[in-house]
Amino acid sequence: MAIPDRRAPALIFAPVGRDAQIAASLLEEAGVPSHTVPDLAALLRMLGEDVSLAVVTEEALRFADLRELSAWVTAQPSWSDLPFILLTQRGGGPERNPAAARLSGILGNVSFLERPFHATTFISMARSALRGRRRQYQARLQIEALDESERRLQTALQAGHLGAWELDMGSLELTASETFRRIFGRGPDAGFGYHDMIDAIAPDDSPGVRRALEATIETGADLAIEVRLPSPGGAVRWVEMRAQIYRELNGLRIRIIGVCADVTERRRNEESQRQINEMLEERVAARTAELETAHADTMAEIAQRQRAEEQLRQAQKMEAIGQLTGGVAHDFNNLLMAVLGNLELLHKHAGDDPKAIRLIDGAIQGARRGASLTQRLLAFARRQDLHVTPIDIKKLVGGMEELLQRSVGTAINMEIDLPDGLPPAMADANQLELALLNLAVNARDAMAEGGTLRIGLRRDEGCDHPEDLDEGSYVVLSVTDNGKGMDEDTLKKAIDPFFSTKELGKGTGLGLSMIHGLAIQMKGMLKLESRVGQGTTAELWIPSAGQDLQSEVPAAEAAVPAPDAKAARAEPLVRRILMVDDDVLIAMSSVDMLEDLGHQVVEANSGEQALDILASGQPFDLIITDYSMPRMTGAELAREARRMRPEIPILIATGYAELPAGTELNLPRLSKPYSQDQLSAEIDRALASSPEAAAAASPRQ
Repeated sequence: MAIPDRRAPALIFAPVGRDAQIAASLLEEAGVPSHTVPDLAALLRMLGEDVSLAVVTEEALRFADLRELSAWVTAQPSWSDLPFILLTQRGGGPERNPAAARLSGILGNVSFLERPFHATTFISMARSALRGRRRQYQARLQIEALDESERRLQTALQAGHLGAWELDMGSLELTASETFRRIFGRGPDAGFGYHDMIDAIAPDDSPGVRRALEATIETGADLAIEVRLPSPGGAVRWVEMRAQIYRELNGLRIRIIGVCADVTERRRNEESQRQINEMLEERVAARTAELETAHADTMAEIAQRQRAEEQLRQAQKMEAIGQLTGGVAHDFNNLLMAVLGNLELLHKHAGDDPKAIRLIDGAIQGARRGASLTQRLLAFARRQDLHVTPIDIKKLVGGMEELLQRSVGTAINMEIDLPDGLPPAMADANQLELALLNLAVNARDAMAEGGTLRIGLRRDEGCDHPEDLDEGSYVVLSVTDNGKGMDEDTLKKAIDPFFSTKELGKGTGLGLSMIHGLAIQMKGMLKLESRVGQGTTAELWIPSAGQDLQSEVPAAEAAVPAPDAKAARAEPLVRRILMVDDDVLIAMSSVDMLEDLGHQVVEANSGEQALDILASGQPFDLIITDYSMPRMTGAELAREARRMRPEIPILIATGYAELPAGTELNLPRLSKPYSQDQLSAEIDRALASSPEAAAAASPRQ
C-alpha cells in the first residue's frame, strides 16, 4: 500500500458562519483538498484511513452526542491517530474553556486554534498535522513490511520442516509453532508448555536438555542437542534442537529462541550404515581368520589387503557422508537464498525505524551464520567454489602472524619458520587463511595450560611425501603444538564430520573435516600425527604452481576487460532478464532483487517454460538459470537456449563448486546464497565476458 500524498483530503465540519469557506480556502492554498460536511453523521461516514486531518468548530460539537465519534477515534489502528484542528471561540482556549478542554479527551490528537486567527497560523498548524499524518502512514508501511517478513520466514521454516520455539527463562513460558507441536506429538489446540516438552523427552535425555539450557544462559553459547521422543507404541523418534540466547536491553528478561527438526530418518540411516560396516568387518575378519589358518605363509599380502579394504571402506563411508552432506547444504543454501534476499530488500525499505533495522540486521546475521555453516559442509563434501591461483604462502602466513598471535593468546609461545626460496602454491588464499587459523585455534585449545605453537613451511619434491599423493612438487604447511595430544582411536576419527573432543556447544566438529575436504579439492592432503601427552602435528600438503608468480594471470581476471572510466560514470543500463528457477521462493526473491536494481524481469519456473518464452521471440539481454531443476537441468536448458538464441549470454546459479561431468559448458556461475551486490557484479561480468552478446543487446529504458 502506497503512502497517500499531499492530496489526501481533509474534512471540514463548520456548519455556522463562514468558517468552513475560510478553512477550505486556506487548505487549498496549502495544497490540501478538502470536503465540507453538513452534519456530524456525514463527518462520521467520511472518516477513514485516507483522511489527512479534520477541521471542526467548537460550537458544532458542544451539544452533540459524541459517543460514536469517540468510539471511532478509539478504534483506529495502532499506527493511526487522526489529527483534529478545533476552532474555539474568541478568548475560549482550553485553559479557560472547560467545554473545549473536554473535547481534547474525546478527539485525542487535537490542536486548538482560537478565533479570530491569522491565515499563516492556520496553514502552519495544518501542515504540521499533515506531517504527523504522513509519519503515521510510514509507520503503517513498516508494520506491513514486518508482517510480510514474518510470513516469509514462516514459509521458509515450513519448507525446511523446522519447528520454531521460544522459552522465557523467567516464567518458563513456552511458545511453540504448529510444526514444533507436531514433532512433539501435540495437536495445534492442545495445551503445551515447558514441562510438557520435558515430559515428552526420554527420561535419560531430559536432564541433558536442562543442563544445555543452563549452559546456554551461563556462557551465551548456542544450544545444540539431540533427544529421543518415545511413543506409546514403543517406537522412538530423534529430534534435533538448536537455539540461541536472547537478552532484552534491560538485561532482566532472558529468552531462548530456536528451531527443531525430526532427524529420525537420518539416525536410522546412520544405524543401518553402522550395521552394514559391522557386517563387512565381521566378514573380513572371518575371511582373514580362514586365510591365516590355511596359509600361514601369503600374510604380508593379507595385511596389505586388509589395509586396502580398510581404506576402501573409509573412502566409501566418507564419500557417502560427503554426498549426503553436500545435498543437505545445497538445499539449505536455497532456503537461505530466499531468506537473505528478502531481508536485504526489506532492509532498504525499513526507513529510519531503529527497532526494525535492528531486528532485520539480527535476522541477516543469523542467516549469514547459517550460510557460513553450509560453506563448511560444502568444504567437507568438496563442493565449495574455490578460486585456486598461484599464491606466495610465505607472504600469506607472514601477513597473518599478528592475527594468529591474538587468536592463540599470550599464554601460547608462537614460533614461525618461513624459509626463503619456496615456490608458489596452487591454492585458494581465503580458504587457506581460514584453514591455518582453524588449525592454530585447535592447537590453542589443546594447550589449556599454555605451551608452544610452531608454524612452518617446507618444500617437498617427492622424497618423503605420502603415497596417497600424486607425484610432483608440494609446499607443506605444518602446525605443531605440545598439548595433550590424541590417542589412536581419536586420531582415526579426527576428520570425521561433526566429531569433536570439545564440550557440547563449543564447536561444530567440522573444522578438521573442512580442512581435509579443502586439501583434497586442491589436489593435496591433510596429514595428522599425534601422541597422548606429547602434542599434535597437522600438515597441509599443497601442490606447487611450478612457475613464477609474476607470469600467472588468473583466468577470471584475464577474461573480463577493465571497465571504461566514462562507462563507469554512466547511469546503469536497464537489462531485460529471463530468470529461471523451479523453487518459487528463490525465484520470487531473485526477481525482487533484480527489479530493485532497475532491470526488467520475466520469470520462468522450469526449463520447458523458459524455452517456450525464448521461442516467442521476446528480446532478452541475459538468462539467469538455476542448475538443479527437475526434468531439464540448467545445463540442458543452456544448450537448447544457445541453439535457439546464441546471442544471449547465460549465467548459471548453483550451490555446488563443480557441475557434474558431461555438462561441458563454459558458463559464468553465481554461487548460492548470493547478495544483491554479488548478483549485480556477476551480471556485469557475464555481459562483459560475452562481447558478441553485449554488442547485440541494446539497453532498454
